Amino acid sequence: MGITNAILRVREHRKSEKFADVEFLIDSGAVYSLVPGKILDELEIEPYKEMSFSLADGSTVKRRISSAYFEFEGDGGPAPVVYGEEGDTPLLGATTLESIGLVLNPFTRTLHPMRMLMAKMVQK
Repeated sequence: MGITNAILRVREHRKSEKFADVEFLIDSGAVYSLVPGKILDELEIEPYKEMSFSLADGSTVKRRISSAYFEFEGDGGPAPVVYGEEGDTPLLGATTLESIGLVLNPFTRTLHPMRMLMAKMVQK
């Protein structure tokens, strides 16, 4: 697990003209990304379900979920997004990193292209 910050562009989908540049805390130990709900509302991104999340102190909170398109330095991809509420920190999780094809180097705290692997069936 590693933690650092980066600015990513968030859109409803790849071709959306509306966007927001958001500074995220990148935590490779987190699964989903969180964007402040106010920003998602401005981008007209609507939630489609609600999920429960466990916090570090053991308590549980419910948050609305949708999907968004995230971009970093020209590369992008769609991923689930949590509607942040007041007091929530914008967070970039592993699902979004994988969608964009990035990996966090925990030693240098920098993002790098992921080595993409693919299996090939061998015919006998």
